[in-house]
Amino acid sequence: GFATPEVYESCEENESQYVIRLKNNRRLSQLAEQSVLYGDNQKWEDREVQYFSMPYQAQSWSKPRRVCIRSIREAGELLFQHAFIVTNLSDNVSPEVIFSLYGKRGTMENFIKEAKGGFYFDKTDSPRFLENHVRMMISLLAYNLINCLKTIGFDKKNQGMTIHSIRLTFLKVAGKLVQTGRRAYLKLSSYHVYQTEFYRVFERLRRSSQWI
Repeated sequence: GFATPEVYESCEENESQYVIRLKNNRRLSQLAEQSVLYGDNQKWEDREVQYFSMPYQAQSWSKPRRVCIRSIREAGELLFQHAFIVTNLSDNVSPEVIFSLYGKRGTMENFIKEAKGGFYFDKTDSPRFLENHVRMMISLLAYNLINCLKTIGFDKKNQGMTIHSIRLTFLKVAGKLVQTGRRAYLKLSSYHVYQTEFYRVFERLRRSSQWI
């Protein structure tokens, strides 16, 4: 995993910022329990979330680092469940913001998953590094072109479509190439189920100066 001293030290040496989840242990749990606040008029029927930040040094670390804690007590429960993040972001960044940043990793993981499954970003079966690198760059180019297409041409409700849905809805359309004189026309099937949406996207792209 990423929660290793070597990763932290490498980031710090290269002046890179990091937000990394820590596994729970007895010492961290004790620190969290000591930090949790209980009021005299505690509303046990309501869900409660508390955030804390403190210096912490594990036995394998060469120095203390900032650890942020999120303690959640579900409605009707007596005990808190704790989550821990180690970071080198300054104290000016609140623990709430740090946990929010960490929560966005799931969105990024979905982007990576689509790049792999839809654009073959991970197709690196060549024995030569350069060929694998070129394939990866082509996949990234295609990925960004599709995202540009979604931003410019799609309705907001459709901008979350994956490449698999886009291929099925807009690209896999039956057509016929017709030549008349010096011109060639691509006639699309009038039975295309999504032809209304198709031509809306086409018209937006045609009118957009960003696409030209």
